[in-house]
Amino acid sequence: MITALIRSELPRMSGSLRKVADWVLADPARVAGVSAAELGRRTGTSQATVTRFCRALGLDSYQRLLLELAREQGREPRPLGPDIGPDDPLERVVAAVAQADLAALRATAERLDPDALERAAQSLARAGRIDVYGVGASGFLAVELRARLFGIGCEARAWTEVHAAKTSAALLTPADAVVALSHSGATREVLAPLALAAERGAATVAVTGDPRSPVARAAGTHLTSTSAETGFRHGGFGARHSVLLILDCLYARVAQLTYARATAALALTAHIADAHRR
Repeated sequence: MITALIRSELPRMSGSLRKVADWVLADPARVAGVSAAELGRRTGTSQATVTRFCRALGLDSYQRLLLELAREQGREPRPLGPDIGPDDPLERVVAAVAQADLAALRATAERLDPDALERAAQSLARAGRIDVYGVGASGFLAVELRARLFGIGCEARAWTEVHAAKTSAALLTPADAVVALSHSGATREVLAPLALAAERGAATVAVTGDPRSPVARAAGTHLTSTSAETGFRHGGFGARHSVLLILDCLYARVAQLTYARATAALALTAHIADAHRR
């Protein structure tokens, strides 16, 4: 969804681009009858700024923006908006959170580059060892990906502390692979071991919300997530479901590529959870 994409890009926009974004998000339906020049005047910017705004979203023209907004308006109810006030009823809170998450998942799926996903999966499938780097909210996701890959027979480790991550990265070889997780793409504790792993010749994959970020540029392959921000959920916490969608797709494709090993590992461990149920 284009409005979900605009919200995810908003923190990285300059003041003039943000004015255009705020005007569009305030009432997406009204944009249909406004030219690029008129939108520039109404936002106190310029037609050139509107063009730069479209390009910042990965759109080739203002007409493409109008098309995406029209398509979204035709299939979705009017957005509730991400803000949750102290007096909002619980039903509205549930609806706002669910709508934000579903919109982010849809936007992430639509933006997911299948060629990049395939390159990432191929790298992990043939890796002798896999490092996963993440701190804060991304640290939980790193541990989750490690558990999934380990469960299908991959030699995977999750590192959520920079000294341990850099130590592991220094021991990698060209036969190994790395997955770096950072919503902003600017987390130094993730960038440092990722860069070191690249120097060691390991295959590198990054999952971030900003394809122009340092972490994205440092990786051989990049996958982009979309944030589902609402009141009380911002940044990495708002992007968690979108990142999990990408990691699920990556995990499923690695399992496909290593089918014999993956199915054997799952068969050998399937009884373990059952043994702990009462």
